[in-house]
Amino acid sequence: MNDHAAQLKALFSGEVFLLCLVLGTFLLGVYLYKRLKFPLLQPLLISVAIIIPFLKITDIEYSTFYEQTKILNFMLGPSVVALGYILYEQIEYIKGNVTSMLIAVFAGSVVGIVTVIGTAKLMGADKMLQMSLAPKSVTTPIAISIAQTTGGIPELAVAFVVICGIFGGLVGPLILRRLGIQSKIAKGLAIGSASHALGTTRALEMGALEGAISGLAIGIMGVMTAILIPFVEKFFL
Repeated sequence: MNDHAAQLKALFSGEVFLLCLVLGTFLLGVYLYKRLKFPLLQPLLISVAIIIPFLKITDIEYSTFYEQTKILNFMLGPSVVALGYILYEQIEYIKGNVTSMLIAVFAGSVVGIVTVIGTAKLMGADKMLQMSLAPKSVTTPIAISIAQTTGGIPELAVAFVVICGIFGGLVGPLILRRLGIQSKIAKGLAIGSASHALGTTRALEMGALEGAISGLAIGIMGVMTAILIPFVEKFFL
């Protein structure tokens, strides 16, 4: 590698450049989504479609990219907590429904864990892959922690979380319409439990109450999943 190429790689792998790349591609995705209103033009998909080829062409290791953009990973936690403000605004709709909401998210957590582990096991996946798949329906920071604790691969768990979130955000509202679900609380719980923060962005487009309940479901789902996965691992694997 000559000096010029080495300088370019050093520039492209720097923290400032990579942060600008991530934020720039995401904002481009937001612009395209708002402009064209095409479901597949999700900002996250646009970012992934640009960043992965860029890293491949410039020969930048994922570990370098992750290290230089770790501030964005840190901000995932506060961003989820920030949904609490929206929830506070809709608190009147939650009163009287707490028990049913907890039962619904618990059922969703059990079904989500058992079905994905069971399917992976039937298809011959090893335990490491099963434990990477198990936290697919929780937000990224929790999924990473669960995967590390249970013997999964954190990076793979993050990939499954993203895929699950995008899929849920795209097809979740359609499935709910086809099933004739009218309750805004039920819609929020379903989307938040199945597709975490990425789905919640779609729920917010559906309405303030749906978004608030979806944000609440993220937190409850994370706690329940963190408790249930070790239990499933111990007694059923």
